[in-house]
Amino acid sequence: MKKPDIKFSNIKAPTKRQFALWFFGIVVVLAAAKRLTTTPSTAELVESAEVTTLRTDAPHRILSVPNYNAAFPDNQSVQIAAAEQWGVRPVQNREDAEARKKELVYVAASPYYHVDKLSNSIPYLVPRASVLLQDIGQAFYDSLYVKGVPLNQLIVTSVLRTVDDVAKLQRHNLNATERSCHLFGTTFDICYNRYHPVTQPVRDDTLKWVLSEVLRDMRQQERCYVKYEVKQGCFHITVR
Repeated sequence: MKKPDIKFSNIKAPTKRQFALWFFGIVVVLAAAKRLTTTPSTAELVESAEVTTLRTDAPHRILSVPNYNAAFPDNQSVQIAAAEQWGVRPVQNREDAEARKKELVYVAASPYYHVDKLSNSIPYLVPRASVLLQDIGQAFYDSLYVKGVPLNQLIVTSVLRTVDDVAKLQRHNLNATERSCHLFGTTFDICYNRYHPVTQPVRDDTLKWVLSEVLRDMRQQERCYVKYEVKQGCFHITVR
């Protein structure tokens, strides 16, 4: 049998443009096939859902707490026990505090809160309390964001008090106790009637409602004890 006479000279090689188009077509087909046969991981689905929620959901409602005194009842006897458990030996004065920085963390600089000008305390906490303060400030920011409220910083009004500070306070403030939780570096005060604007000011009562939700959650997670102080206009907080 006579073999067919194939003239290879008549078959033209594809041009560079044709080759590129063929290659692109094959890539598109393979990508489509992979997409149809690949199941996204749970993490990818969760991440996608979270992004969608942040971008499309309406702002969360501001609920506050039903009653401040009932939500934050932790008095001196409860807080002092935690302060003595987690705190340092009371600091005598500023010089003593300077000598004990290995036990204490400087807390006056943070993007999440603003420390007021302190006259009867110094900006140091034990590491456990420092982390708590940072977490409260960050949670407050997060809550403002999801509720569509302009960012404002919390204001810390009192931190670590020395023995000398407490003695000075007792001359002018009858509520200042000799066995103050502030002596141990475990306790700080956050005022609820003043805030430090980051983008624009917001009504103090609105921010107080948001802050109360954050502190209620932290307390329910057993991160801290909280006392609602009416006369001092602050939340008195001790780490657990």
